Amino acid sequence: MESQPVHEIYQSLERWRELPAKHQPAWPDADKVRGVGDYLRSMPPLVFAGEADTLKEEIAKAGRGEAFILQGGDCAETFVDSVSAARIRAKIQTILQMAIILTYGAALPVVKIGRMAGQYAKPRSNPLETRDGVELPSYMGDAVNGHDFTPEQRIPDPQRMVDAYHRSATTLNLIRAFTGGGFADMSKVHEWNKGFTENPAYKKYEKMAEDIDWALRFMSAAGIDSPNLRTVDMYSSHEALLLEYETAMTRIDQRTSKPYNTSAHFLWIGERTRDVDGAHVDLLSHVRNPIGVKLGPTSTVDDARRLMDKLNPDGEEGRLTFITRMGASKIRSILPDLVEGITSDGRPVTWMTDPMHGNTITASNGYKTRRMEDVVDEVRGFFDVHIGLGTVPGGVHIELTGDSVTEVLGGSEELSEEILSQRYETLVDPRLNHRQSLELAFLVSQMLRDSDK
Repeated sequence: MESQPVHEIYQSLERWRELPAKHQPAWPDADKVRGVGDYLRSMPPLVFAGEADTLKEEIAKAGRGEAFILQGGDCAETFVDSVSAARIRAKIQTILQMAIILTYGAALPVVKIGRMAGQYAKPRSNPLETRDGVELPSYMGDAVNGHDFTPEQRIPDPQRMVDAYHRSATTLNLIRAFTGGGFADMSKVHEWNKGFTENPAYKKYEKMAEDIDWALRFMSAAGIDSPNLRTVDMYSSHEALLLEYETAMTRIDQRTSKPYNTSAHFLWIGERTRDVDGAHVDLLSHVRNPIGVKLGPTSTVDDARRLMDKLNPDGEEGRLTFITRMGASKIRSILPDLVEGITSDGRPVTWMTDPMHGNTITASNGYKTRRMEDVVDEVRGFFDVHIGLGTVPGGVHIELTGDSVTEVLGGSEELSEEILSQRYETLVDPRLNHRQSLELAFLVSQMLRDSDK
């Protein structure tokens, strides 16, 4: 089959402009937006098509039950944190620690995907925010505007997309340096986990940590010395929200003559922008990266099948991942019909759970938060449904940080509403802190072991 002419490919990437485009900034200067797009098109890719293809193969394995996906990182990255090597290192460390625990529980490779190096934009329920009678555009992430409630900060500025590109490049360089060197050594990562279980609050996980330690010692005694024990692959991901940015970052791969989005290895379409006839779905239908779609409690089998028709009509393994975000109280009643309906279609899909977004609440003191017990229960419900149907729970999608923030209630240290104000640092949604993330990993590891029985 002859490849599609390049000019036709680029035309198809612009068709979204004729469709409904939700949650886009009200850019005040169209000429400046076009100039930014031209600049981004002239810049090198942030990731490469071959890397995206490799990740697609890994996601396909997770869909078949031959691997497990851990996707984690900030709700919304900030430009301030992007210049902090210590904070980026802490997030990577947390994801690596979680991956060791999950690898033991699953007895399978863990595919590591960071919500990093590009998660600079967020949809907002209301495009405007009012304070003391003053109305300004809502904060949509640092790639769009500033968080401070002033006209200068809140007016969308397309130049921020350029800043997001350069900061993403810096973060990716750090990720590659940390994961390609001694920092990712499996034995070192496990030593960090042993330190975690020495805390009296987490003593109940000490037995599993000791079992992991025994397994590593066995491999060492047996002379097993694979490079995979010292280095890891970590892929980048973000929500493909800003259509101008994602279009400008799409390139034609010289190997295949096909378009790839080079802003991240894995991109997802959010619950608010998954309209099958909308701009976001249309744009990502033309790129060859692995794609995710968030499915909330209102999702139907027909919705999901139409998304499959648009995003993966030929049923390519690893191409399409459904990330369910139902809420702990709804997942066991809603997810079974959805999974059964998609499974009967026959085309492969990888299933992940996002146990964060369906469980957001407001504390009595006004803080936006979540309960750790609800997060855990949604993951457990996700496993219960898939085990009951004989399908594969392919991974978890978590908003987390490597810092000791106080944003999510509960956990073994019983973080209370009174403590939220001590280190509530997120600008958008609450994240699991470092210790809560590791605790979740131990709990999911046990679920993985139980599901294999």
